[in-house]
Amino acid sequence: MDFMTALDIASSGMKAQRDYMNVISMNMANAQTTRTSDGGPYRRKSVSFESSPVLSPFDSAMQNEMNRDLQGVAVRGIVNDSRPFRYVYDPGHPDSNTQGYVAYPDINVVEEMTNMVNAMRSYEANAQSIQDVKTMFNKALAIGRG
Repeated sequence: MDFMTALDIASSGMKAQRDYMNVISMNMANAQTTRTSDGGPYRRKSVSFESSPVLSPFDSAMQNEMNRDLQGVAVRGIVNDSRPFRYVYDPGHPDSNTQGYVAYPDINVVEEMTNMVNAMRSYEANAQSIQDVKTMFNKALAIGRG
C-alpha cells in the first residue's frame, strides 16, 4: 500500500462520517416535526454504509494484486427508519387525531447524540490517519534528501 492509497481510504471514511453527522443533525432538528411535505410526522433517517474499492485509475487498469483487496467506505444510501411513531396526548395541537393524540417521530435525542459522538470519533480517527501518513511521507522525503 502506498501513501496515496492510505489517504484515499482515510478520506473515504471522513466523507462517510460527515454524511452520517449530517443525517444525525437532520434527525435532531426534526425530533418534534409532526407535519412534513410528504404528509405525517418526520421519519427518522439512518445511513447505510458499504465497502468500496479505493483503486486509483492506474491500479484499476493494471489490477495491482497488492491493492486489489483494499476497501474504503461509502454511503450506500439514506433510509427511513421503520420505528413506529410516538403518540402524545395533546388535543389542542393542530395535528392531533380524533382521540386527541399527536404523532411524533420516535427520535431519542440521547441516542442521536451518542451516534454523533461515535461519528465524530471515527472522523477524527480518519483525520489522524491522514496526519500520520503526511508525517511518514515527510520523513521519507527527509531520508531521501539525507
